[in-house]
Amino acid sequence: MTDYKNKLGGLADKLKKDAPKTPIQEVHPIRQSAALKEDEAQLNVWIPKSLLKRMKTYGVECDTSLKDISIDALNSFLDGKSKKA
Repeated sequence: MTDYKNKLGGLADKLKKDAPKTPIQEVHPIRQSAALKEDEAQLNVWIPKSLLKRMKTYGVECDTSLKDISIDALNSFLDGKSKKA
């Protein structure tokens, strides 16, 4: 029993004296893109389920979010309308 206590006490001293040998993880912030982000606002709309399914399928195939698909679609639509006017 005393052997165990001596080993345990020696371990505590050893841990205090020795520096940790494992590397410490460094955290680096992610660089923001150079483009300025535009302020955003929320938009809620009801669309047909079939259109939503097509959007989701396209998003998976092209690795694009529904938000990006919606923004691209609205920009294309409004750019086309402004050219006609």
